[in-house]
Amino acid sequence: MARGWESKSVESQIEDAQRSDRGEFLTPEQREIKRKRESLELSRRRVLQDLEATQSAVRRTSLEQALAFLDEEIRKLGSHAIMTRKE
Repeated sequence: MARGWESKSVESQIEDAQRSDRGEFLTPEQREIKRKRESLELSRRRVLQDLEATQSAVRRTSLEQALAFLDEEIRKLGSHAIMTRKE
């Protein structure tokens, strides 16, 4: 009997992972986009922290370029998500 409840819990966890924050089910492609976006946003926060802490002009330039790159990648994912919703 315990196994039945355990598998139900796993099934529920999988279902929850497939839902967006708004309760909608996500396709595998949408989940991948969400995962990439979260990763990019985490990297962006780290670059911003490093940018605030650095005193080196060379390092600052490098971090600003990294920040611009991350912003562009996030923007691309945002427009990709909009395109897939329209289809």
